[in-house]
Amino acid sequence: MSRYRGITALVTGASRGIGTAYAHELAQRGANLVLLARSGEALRRVADEIRQAHQVDVIPVTADLAAPSGVTGLIAELDGQDLTVDLLVNNAGAGAVGPFLNSSLQRNVSSVELNITALMRLSHVLGGRMVARAHGGIINVASTAAFQSMPYQASYAATKAFVLSFTEALAEELRDTGVRVMAAHPGATDTGFFDGTSATMNPAFTDAPEGVAAKTLDAFAKGAVNAYPGRTITRAMTWAPRLLPRATVTRLTGRLNRSLGLHHAQDIDHPSR
Repeated sequence: MSRYRGITALVTGASRGIGTAYAHELAQRGANLVLLARSGEALRRVADEIRQAHQVDVIPVTADLAAPSGVTGLIAELDGQDLTVDLLVNNAGAGAVGPFLNSSLQRNVSSVELNITALMRLSHVLGGRMVARAHGGIINVASTAAFQSMPYQASYAATKAFVLSFTEALAEELRDTGVRVMAAHPGATDTGFFDGTSATMNPAFTDAPEGVAAKTLDAFAKGAVNAYPGRTITRAMTWAPRLLPRATVTRLTGRLNRSLGLHHAQDIDHPSR
């Protein structure tokens, strides 16, 4: 898995943001693609763009991984088309923002289903097949949010902490099997992450999705278990949580998020929940 040409990569959450960037970058490096997202129209546009720009196969699949039948439906689609996935990029993710008790419970629960349960299900099914072939790779997109508790993004940071711990453990379990596993920890990235909420990102402090995708794939090709595909400060921000008392880090993070106005953020569709 140090080279991408000729492999088949499955990218979840591929219709926008970092997922679209992963798809384009993988195609540029010669990978064939299975692209998955909830939005069929947007996904087909991405697939068409990639086909026009690169000589690779692109198969779009529409599914909601947070739904109970989402993963089983995707696996059935892969099997029905006799597709073998060499690289799984678990990119699809979501998160609530604002005070937990004022935010939509369903938005929080759905993020757990997508960020944790779907990722774990896909890793289990496709990872098992990879081990049987003694070849393959899994990239789980976590976040710098994985390294500390985050007031006003409480459930989101918790899901990414799971992804970090799960990925490191799985990487060790699969050592010497021919299957490699890596977690990617981008920082703030210029995507639609806060869509549907009153929160915004400052463009001056966000990374471009294209750069995040390229650096992620470079790190995976080099054998990393954890990658920090952003500006240098992105990795530096993960050091303090490992050195300071957790309570101190949580207070500092809460102070930072309040300075960004996240304590007033709310879901636009559910403003009072």
